Amino acid sequence: MTQHAEREIVELTRLCDKKGNLNPNAIGFARKPLIESNLSGHFMRKKKWNYWCVFGEEILFSVTISHLDYAAVCFVYFLEYETQRFIEKTITIPLGGKVKMPTMVLEPIQFSNAELNISITHLQQTTYLSVASKNFDNANLQAELIIEHPADDESLNVVIPKNRQIFQFTAKHHTLPTTGFVKIGDRTYKFNEEDCFSVLDFGRGIWPREVVWNWAMASQRVRGQRVGLNFGGQWTDGTGMTENAVFIDGKMTKIHEDVLFSYDRTNFMKPWYITTKFSDQVMLSFHPFFERVAKNEMKIVHSEVHQLVGYYHGQVKLEDGSTILIQQMLGCIEEHEAKW
Repeated sequence: MTQHAEREIVELTRLCDKKGNLNPNAIGFARKPLIESNLSGHFMRKKKWNYWCVFGEEILFSVTISHLDYAAVCFVYFLEYETQRFIEKTITIPLGGKVKMPTMVLEPIQFSNAELNISITHLQQTTYLSVASKNFDNANLQAELIIEHPADDESLNVVIPKNRQIFQFTAKHHTLPTTGFVKIGDRTYKFNEEDCFSVLDFGRGIWPREVVWNWAMASQRVRGQRVGLNFGGQWTDGTGMTENAVFIDGKMTKIHEDVLFSYDRTNFMKPWYITTKFSDQVMLSFHPFFERVAKNEMKIVHSEVHQLVGYYHGQVKLEDGSTILIQQMLGCIEEHEAKW
């Protein structure tokens, strides 16, 4: 048994109809960010985020601007692989203040207050990501990153339909060559486009009150090729759509099967396993070396993320029947549990 092939979208499509419910024509996946996330209505249920994760040679650097309807949450974090020095700064704005979330994937977005400034703009296939904070664990943070979107690269853009009132559009852009620097205190970390890659996770949707999901991803140079891995689980299971894909030098192999995540919820640092449900198309293990725990406790809201940084091993079969071998590939994997 296998799952059916998913429908491919090839023209600009709106996510919602005039009532704010899911537009049936938007169900499917696209290789370019063709979905306009025109969310409306559904008070308290709209969830929007732009998450960037940048893999440098020495550090992982991540920036998020999100709006959860009742609050905007912006956070920046940094991990130095070798020392495991980790700093995270989170700003929560009740009711979301003036934070505006664009409807298209590569539109500009910014956040600014006394504690943190984030500016993300996109011009001519390049994203300029700028972050500044005077108090990043008592140090000065300045980041200026230039992220290239190669013209012929494909990305994963997929609409997950639970029903007409509960659905999510996600765009995952992988293996984006990155240059620039992140400076913390008097230490500067430089990025070069040969070895440093960014991943964008853009999400817009109407979510249920309680949800659990898994996300696995990596973007690295593997034996001379730019390789990206993207797998999602739990939230997507049984919807007929998946967030599963592999990217090689910008070309996407869409995986139409659900994947199973096997891991120990009592010890997230034990190895994880990702396998396709019916076939042997995906057979991967993940070995963490660092665990980030982010808990958000408000009166009516609970969110808990266990995000692991570590290495992938295993293999994935591609569209043309060939197999890509993964050895010691740096990436992340997570479990996110939300009551929001």
